[in-house]
Amino acid sequence: MQLRERVASLMDRAHGDLAELVAIPSVADARQYPPEECARAARWVVDHFAEVGFTNLGLHETSDGSHAVYGERPGPGPTVLLYAHYDVQPPLDEKEWRTPPFTLTESGGRWYGRGAADCKGNIVMHLTALRALGDDVPAHLKLIVEGSEEQGTGGLEDFVVKHPDLLRADTILVCDTGNAAVGVPAATVTLRGMVNVVVTVEALAGELHSGMFGGAAPDALAALVRILASLRDEAGNTTVSGLDNGQTWSGAPYAPEQFRSDSGLLDGVDLLGSGSISDMIWARPAVTVLGIDCPPVVGSAAAIQPHARARLNLRVPPGTDAVKALDALIAHLHSAAPWGVRVTVTKEALGQPFEARTDGPAYRAFAAAMAEAYGREMTTLGQGGSIPLCNVFADTFPQAEIILMGVEEPTAAIHAPNESVDPREIASLAEAEALFLRKR
Repeated sequence: MQLRERVASLMDRAHGDLAELVAIPSVADARQYPPEECARAARWVVDHFAEVGFTNLGLHETSDGSHAVYGERPGPGPTVLLYAHYDVQPPLDEKEWRTPPFTLTESGGRWYGRGAADCKGNIVMHLTALRALGDDVPAHLKLIVEGSEEQGTGGLEDFVVKHPDLLRADTILVCDTGNAAVGVPAATVTLRGMVNVVVTVEALAGELHSGMFGGAAPDALAALVRILASLRDEAGNTTVSGLDNGQTWSGAPYAPEQFRSDSGLLDGVDLLGSGSISDMIWARPAVTVLGIDCPPVVGSAAAIQPHARARLNLRVPPGTDAVKALDALIAHLHSAAPWGVRVTVTKEALGQPFEARTDGPAYRAFAAAMAEAYGREMTTLGQGGSIPLCNVFADTFPQAEIILMGVEEPTAAIHAPNESVDPREIASLAEAEALFLRKR
């Protein structure tokens, strides 16, 4: 039986595996879900990778309290480390889901459920590839599946630094990104870094009656709005002084029509920025207002607000140091403050951008495997999201080739209600990974 036929014969089992995994609400936030659910998902990973020949499997506690699954499958060839994560984002507003978030549901040819694509679909993809190969795996395999990637608390990053010999590999397959579209194979070669801050504006000792004091007393919320408005120009370009807003993307383009469809842009709403879509989302800085603390409309009073705050996210493109980007953002927020209001900026998180090597033998072999599995050449993508672990891998194992790929694609709606995966992506990527491992 050919490899493609083997994978096809395993897809019913892949559906069953993914249904079991999705049914475990492994949200790594004890304020929302009991930690026992993450422990249950971790044990599921241990049990199922034991079935495909991995030994020394166990749970390793990391510095943030989460548990990473580690195991090995010895082989004579080069060492390949397989990565994924079993934790998922919370479902958010369950009323926005068309199907139960923790029940894998087939609809329109896609499989819906939280984690179906990010990243439990990649765990199942690994298993499917290994089952299709059987004993025909010359590579020495290592496995690391973490349990706190979505929280960004750095447990596995710290674990890598403390256990370099355990995870050392010639090639690292980071399965947490995706393709350009269903059936369009891609490797992600750049990641934007990120900076999260909270900016607080204070203007008054307390609330004041807007009729008695409005017009002369400064409004902290209005001051915050002016500060936030200064972060973009009329075209939507990020305008933080000291950040380069003219970089361009040299890889595969992202068609505007496709982006409009993928993002659900409403009719008549403009795209942002003076560059191409690829420039704006992969090569340039982008600032987003994540949240604002202020009185809600319902129940609000005729009062001038004494203080307000907002949470901001700045995506940092490759070629820009995230620490310098943080300093530039803080300086901008202070300089944009009107009326002498007090501004305090608190750093929440910081991650450096990443750029993968694409000139090594593993990358070439993987590109060939993707082309054979998909019937078309592999393209390259950037990603606006950050994966700090990639920088830690690169710093700890400078000789390793790091390849980012996965079953996600733009319509998967990861981190949003109605997340889904196209099972054809699991099948094709499992075939590509199997071809790659067989030739290593």
